[in-house]
Amino acid sequence: MAATTRPAELEERVQDGSGRIEVRNLTKTFGPVAAVQNLSFQVEPGSVTGFLGPNGAGKTTTLRMLLGLVRPTAGTATINGQPFERLGNPARVVGAVLEAQGFHPRRTAINHLKVYAAAMGLPDERAYQVLQLVGLSAAEHRSAGQFSLGMKQRLALATALLGDPQVLVLDEPANGLDPEGIAWLRTFLKAYAASGRTVLISSHILAEVEQTIDRLVIVSRGQTVYNGGLEDLRRSRKSRVLVQPSDPAALTTALTEAGIHDVTALPEGRLAVVDATVQQVGDIATKAGVSLYGVQEETADLEQLFLQLTSGQWSGQAYGQPGGYAVPGYGQPQGYAQPVTPYQQPAPGYQVPGQYPPAGYQQQPYQHPYQHQPYQAPQGYQQPYQQAQPYQQASPYQPETPYQPPVPSQPDTAPPPPPQVAELPPVTPPPSTGTDTTGQGGNA
Repeated sequence: MAATTRPAELEERVQDGSGRIEVRNLTKTFGPVAAVQNLSFQVEPGSVTGFLGPNGAGKTTTLRMLLGLVRPTAGTATINGQPFERLGNPARVVGAVLEAQGFHPRRTAINHLKVYAAAMGLPDERAYQVLQLVGLSAAEHRSAGQFSLGMKQRLALATALLGDPQVLVLDEPANGLDPEGIAWLRTFLKAYAASGRTVLISSHILAEVEQTIDRLVIVSRGQTVYNGGLEDLRRSRKSRVLVQPSDPAALTTALTEAGIHDVTALPEGRLAVVDATVQQVGDIATKAGVSLYGVQEETADLEQLFLQLTSGQWSGQAYGQPGGYAVPGYGQPQGYAQPVTPYQQPAPGYQVPGQYPPAGYQQQPYQHPYQHQPYQAPQGYQQPYQQAQPYQQASPYQPETPYQPPVPSQPDTAPPPPPQVAELPPVTPPPSTGTDTTGQGGNA
């Protein structure tokens, strides 16, 4: 699809802006809840600015008002000096990612980008370019519903980059990315800002933000508590040098003579020197003839600075801290002493805590509140049915008894004797009478 031609006045309106984001006296209330209160800050082009604050500080509400999604109660939020809804073709001016979930689950990545490119008047080639830029070329024909959280984050960033915008507004851009993706995003955002663009990111991953941003806007309770450079914020806090000298006493004396008095002895013979640089401590140790076995400059990281500026909004109670434990940098000020209340005699009849029970009290036997009494039927009540023997189902976890053939039962009386058979007498042949039975007469 060929790019559409826009009027010259509209082209000038889009390109003549400086890319500056300006929030002035911005306020938003939801009924009795004040989400943002008189918030003011500026985001300059050519740098990556971090927009930080605890949960409920009003960050997301501020970004939504900046992008025209929420109407402010009071104040203004402008880009190039104009509200978002007055920008000509705003997708060519501002690329934003607030949630990486706005995808049709069955639409492929390349088709998703082509739809947005057509809406912006851009050719389809631009969709392939940004897909390759974010590292999703190999998955261009996969549906967005099959993407992991990190892949959805890359696809959302590719959508924001379609119009080659002058301003990038990203909310939690590293959410779901693997370490390689986070390193790529950090390099990309720095290079994008170095080309004269404006980058505003909001994140809770302070360690990663610290390696990416140049400037910082911190809000708490809906108000701005800091707006400036990260290095300026670090320099405003005291740093210290940790040193391992060969002679701690001699180095302490040399530092005191040089006008550095805030020196604290640490375990293992180390010294902590406040408001001094590594070069100053090294030069003083060299003049004093003290060898140094280790020197380390300790500066406050972004997490410590963030907690110091926003502590108290949603602070919770620590769990199970050992005795004597104190959060570094959050202890009582030096010289602080707990006020002592003078002892006063208790009033007559006052029972001293810990002495229980009072005199004359008789302890009642304890009854468990959930101990039920056995059920008793009302008088005269007859059970309509009572099973003789309760049914017990065989446990499925017990092996069955092996089969045994039945044993024949023994009769109570002996069986009758077999019948007696009578014996016949032997047959005796009849006696001879002398009669000739051969048919021959005469004598033999």
